[in-house]
Amino acid sequence: MAVYHDEVEIEDFEYDEELETYYYPCPCGDRFEITKEDLVNGEDVATCPSCSLVVKVIYNLEDFQNTEEEKAVKSTKTQLEVAR
Repeated sequence: MAVYHDEVEIEDFEYDEELETYYYPCPCGDRFEITKEDLVNGEDVATCPSCSLVVKVIYNLEDFQNTEEEKAVKSTKTQLEVAR
């Protein structure tokens, strides 16, 4: 069983679109981080690369899964249009 430093809502994280990673300040001076891919896969723990603290990320899994499903559908439609 993990011991969380805190529970933080995803809306409180900063999002880096280029890296597709969410960041939240850690008391040690670094930042907790969790990737969008982790969230899509149901992960809910953001880690700090500089210390042993972890936070539980509060978010709606469906929000992230729907986004990935929409991208897959758009990609498939594009491939079908190119194939014509």
